[in-house]
Amino acid sequence: MGISKKSDKTSGPISKAGVTMLCSVLVAGCAVGPNFKRPAAPTIAAYTDHPLTTTATTENLSGGQAQQFTSGADIPGDWWTLFHSAPLNALIEQSLEHNADLKAAQAALLVANETTKAGRGVFYPSVSGSFSASREKDPPGSLAPVPSNNAYRYDLFTPQLSISYAPDIFGLNRRTLESLKAQEQAVRFQTIATQITLSTNVVAAVVQEAALQAQVDATRQLVDINTHMLKILQYQLSKGYVGRLDVAAQESQLAQVVATLPPLMKQLAQQKDALDVLVGQFPNQLPNKNFDLANLQLPQDLPVSLPSTLVSQRPDVRQAEANMHAASAQIGVAIANRLPNIALTANVGSTGLALNQVFQSGTGFWNIGSTITAPIFQGGTLLHQERAAKAAYVEAAEQYRGTVLSAFQNVADTLTALEQDADALKASAHAADAAKVTLDLSQRQWKAGYANYLSLLTAEQGYQQARINLVQAQANRFADTAGLFQALGGGWWNRADLTGTPSMPSDADTSAQPPSASSTHAMRTKNDK
Repeated sequence: MGISKKSDKTSGPISKAGVTMLCSVLVAGCAVGPNFKRPAAPTIAAYTDHPLTTTATTENLSGGQAQQFTSGADIPGDWWTLFHSAPLNALIEQSLEHNADLKAAQAALLVANETTKAGRGVFYPSVSGSFSASREKDPPGSLAPVPSNNAYRYDLFTPQLSISYAPDIFGLNRRTLESLKAQEQAVRFQTIATQITLSTNVVAAVVQEAALQAQVDATRQLVDINTHMLKILQYQLSKGYVGRLDVAAQESQLAQVVATLPPLMKQLAQQKDALDVLVGQFPNQLPNKNFDLANLQLPQDLPVSLPSTLVSQRPDVRQAEANMHAASAQIGVAIANRLPNIALTANVGSTGLALNQVFQSGTGFWNIGSTITAPIFQGGTLLHQERAAKAAYVEAAEQYRGTVLSAFQNVADTLTALEQDADALKASAHAADAAKVTLDLSQRQWKAGYANYLSLLTAEQGYQQARINLVQAQANRFADTAGLFQALGGGWWNRADLTGTPSMPSDADTSAQPPSASSTHAMRTKNDK
């Protein structure tokens, strides 16, 4: 008897502790599957194989200023204002307000945000109410109660409240919500990328339109020059100073120059239409703004982000990282689907043969129940779904790696292009000056009778090509400068309209600011622990 009493005394606390622990496990549970760790930033120290130096200078020419590269400098959110063009700024602001692609991306982000909020509902009990009213008839001899005035026929009214709850024991709901949050982040960075691409495209369209307009103007000047030369030759032919061959050669030269004008006009009209659409207008609806490269100021101080922070700044890299995070969470979802699930249910209500009898004494009912469901045999479906989720994570990881490599390639190519653009512009300016001098001398010598007409035609052709090359070299510097800002992330973290985008989950993205190299290292250290 003494032993049994001792056993009873010791078993009581153990049982209570065991029950408490079991309840804690049922409430808290554990999330199966891997915990996502943010990929480490690349350890490379530079984008190019040579140090960046100040670019070449071309004097007295729009876009000919030298550009300096400042390592580690921040990028302004409104980087396009560095071109100091009020019409350009107005167009970009209008495009950010009315562009259809950007509006669609923002709507997609709202969809993802609401989907994530909807996914949080699984953590709360589901409560539903119902009320049923029926007219019934039971066969004679049934066990149902028989009303006195209408044998075997009666009304039945039943209001009922139902409650159900599924404890997230193995983290199925948590991993599902984690995946939804990551998918929302992916859409968010896709929206940011759309806005950055839009602003860059507007700058590129303005630059291209100005370049085409300059080429059209240069071609028209050449048409005037060749037309004037033809008139001179026709006069000299009438006086017998030149032969018909010289006139025919000039007519051919004039026709060739005139033939280059329609394609340029077509490109210019198409570029204007494209710019109209970018700012959310129908073609030919935007007020006519004739842009000139001379009215654009080339940014001279160019920020170059550290390679360690590029992966935090580029929205396409952050989108790929979010996709990788979502794929990681889906592994936990697939594993949890292979484990038992518990459902708790409770019902309470009342039933009566008349409305005035509902909720009277003796009409109430309630029940509480629990159900454990475990997959036993699914024909290998759940197993292969788990394997597919793991393979999808590998796919997302490789896509992330490819995106990072492409991002660094983009920056390296743009930096190299800026250096070469400056040299190309300087060479083109020298070539254009030399071609102009050659043309002037050839015209004087031809008029004085010291040079033949073929040499003059050659000088005209060289001058035409030199003018076009110069305009294209100017446009390349402006366009590639805008491309550098895009390649480095576009400064989205300095724009309140982007950092304030709905749903910035703290567990997936601790800050809207791109982390520095030191904070990135600290983050990796924390995740490793």
